[in-house]
Amino acid sequence: MKQVTLKAPGGLDNLTMAEVDAPAAPGPGEILVRVKASSLNYHDYRVCSLPGALPDGRIPMADGAGVVEAVGEGVSEFARGDAVVSCFFPEWQAGDERPFDFSTVPGDGRDGFAREQVVLPATWFTPAPKGWTHEEAATITTAGLTAWRALVVDGGLKAGDTVAVLGTGGVSIYALQLAKAMGARVIATSSSDAKLERLTALGADHVVNYRTTPEWGAEMRRLTGGRGVDLVVEVGGPGTLAQSIVAGRPGAHLALIGVLTGRSGEIPTALLMARQQRLQGLIVGSRTHQRDFVRALDAMKLRPVVDRSFPLDALAEAFRYEESGAHFGKICVSI
Repeated sequence: MKQVTLKAPGGLDNLTMAEVDAPAAPGPGEILVRVKASSLNYHDYRVCSLPGALPDGRIPMADGAGVVEAVGEGVSEFARGDAVVSCFFPEWQAGDERPFDFSTVPGDGRDGFAREQVVLPATWFTPAPKGWTHEEAATITTAGLTAWRALVVDGGLKAGDTVAVLGTGGVSIYALQLAKAMGARVIATSSSDAKLERLTALGADHVVNYRTTPEWGAEMRRLTGGRGVDLVVEVGGPGTLAQSIVAGRPGAHLALIGVLTGRSGEIPTALLMARQQRLQGLIVGSRTHQRDFVRALDAMKLRPVVDRSFPLDALAEAFRYEESGAHFGKICVSI
């Protein structure tokens, strides 16, 4: 079978395609999955592009979607032919004891899904949404579940709320779609007027160009009649967090899910305190969260936005496209 590995010392130029033996038959509690697609995330890009971030020979990619080809003894949840999607934290099945590092994450602490077949525990997967393509399903593992947890699990989103989403990456687009499907209003940002038009077409109630309106937090307060937004899906980190605090109403929920502008920086803590806002960091979610999310998707008329799909042997090219920032929504790899 084909697989991609990252050779030492790392970096996109060291992503290498190889032919290897197919995996053995699944053992007790395991399933054999024919991987059909993966999707790119900033986390995958970081660990593949930074020299030394992954050990020699690591198979990248956290997200995997495909079809069950065989089941091991004792597996009753899945059968041959079922469409499945992987979990980001496969050992976080449920509960509040949350992983705080990436040691168990496929494509980072262990081998990922840039390969044609895997044999893994059945509990490391959930069903895929009914009727979705494998590329669409592959967007759930990281981006989709992060948006779901930010809005619903942690944010307690309800109809009539106003949500701020920043940029046009996978999490932000998912958050826009989910918020609209659940009856919320959305204010979205981008530095591209062309992308702002696409955000409006997806249902955004208001859009703001953060390049021409650098004080976009105040603009969001104006657009909400001075009240501020109820939830912010904060993907930028230190470079955007101050404006997110300004944008939020008193008591707003700020879901910190990304550090695209850096890993540390100043936070206007006095304003955060005065507005009694809740700032919560999060990294994806548990298997239980993902099962709940898939059930919700089966009830919604929602399909993810897939910008482009690349073949597995063009994984480095796909990452360079992600690096360019030209994409709108998710980038996928067909396997």
